Amino acid sequence: MAEPEHLRATYNDVHKLIQKSAKEIAAFKPDIFIAIGTPLPCSGFFPARVMRTFLKHPDTKKNIPIYAIGLSLYETLPGTTAEQIGNEVIRTQWLGPESGKVLLGRRALIVDEVDDSRKTLQYAVLELQKDVEKELLALPESEREAARTKFAVFVVHNKLKPKLGAIPSDVPYYAGDEVPDVWLDYPWEMADIDEHDRLAAEQKAKA
Repeated sequence: MAEPEHLRATYNDVHKLIQKSAKEIAAFKPDIFIAIGTPLPCSGFFPARVMRTFLKHPDTKKNIPIYAIGLSLYETLPGTTAEQIGNEVIRTQWLGPESGKVLLGRRALIVDEVDDSRKTLQYAVLELQKDVEKELLALPESEREAARTKFAVFVVHNKLKPKLGAIPSDVPYYAGDEVPDVWLDYPWEMADIDEHDRLAAEQKAKA
């Protein structure tokens, strides 16, 4: 089988994409970040932390808190079957039993590194919305709309390919860059960062 085509992103590449995107996302005025993580060393943790460098809390002007959720689509986990891998999103970490209370009335930006099939992002948005809806039911009906959480999504890279999942149309979607359907190599996955940067520089020189 042929080696899949790779796109190598450096720390500087990712940093600059997030810096550019933050200018647009500022209009959404997020007051909480939710980073999507997976069991492998690839996730929204690093992008969320960099995003916090460029965006501050819209009211207090202080750092925006970062919360983490763990979702797995492609990894083999204890108790998973071959049929689940690649087909079913598995929740490995959540915001706790009071997830809805944490989110109620917030403007939450969900952050991940790459939008591949969109199934993980769909799961994250819909499940977090369900948690909020449960909390809203405890409020008087006249207060629910004002307390409803607003969600948005940011990914560093969006792969240009047919998607198997969907994000609700009222949820703003931001992507740092749109790329072909290739294998993305991120620097935080690499043991030899110098070699990674060398290969990335070679790739750019050939482009």
